[in-house]
Amino acid sequence: MTAPSSWRQDPPPSDVAGDDPEPSTGELVARVTQDVRQLIRDELRLAQLEMTGKAKRVGIGAGLFGAAGLLALYGVGVLLATAVIALALAVPAWLAGLIVGVALLVAAGVAALVGKGQVGEGTPPVPERAIANVKADVDAVRHPGEH
Repeated sequence: MTAPSSWRQDPPPSDVAGDDPEPSTGELVARVTQDVRQLIRDELRLAQLEMTGKAKRVGIGAGLFGAAGLLALYGVGVLLATAVIALALAVPAWLAGLIVGVALLVAAGVAALVGKGQVGEGTPPVPERAIANVKADVDAVRHPGEH
């Protein structure tokens, strides 16, 4: 009497002759090449995203600087009108003009400070995280046992 076929054990697939579990050198080189390409693409994508964010901040800051200049111009105009009214009439109407002029100059100062902060956050326009990642990648390739 023979044992049923379900009791027989076939050798595992890795034991079959000719099946090499280790990849060839060519396959390893192809994998490394593919990985390096993907790494470069990812780093460039990160640099692009980082530069876009910084450019937006610089743009907002520049716009606020422009607003500060315009408000300062209006303030000077109102102050000039106030001086004319004060000299011509010497009545309390100049006080209203003076208050408006000072308020516009204060608003210009606030806009300038906010704009300066926005420009400061967006500079220097260098993709710092992407550069740090590339340096780490180069270091990992140079010293593979340490990472």
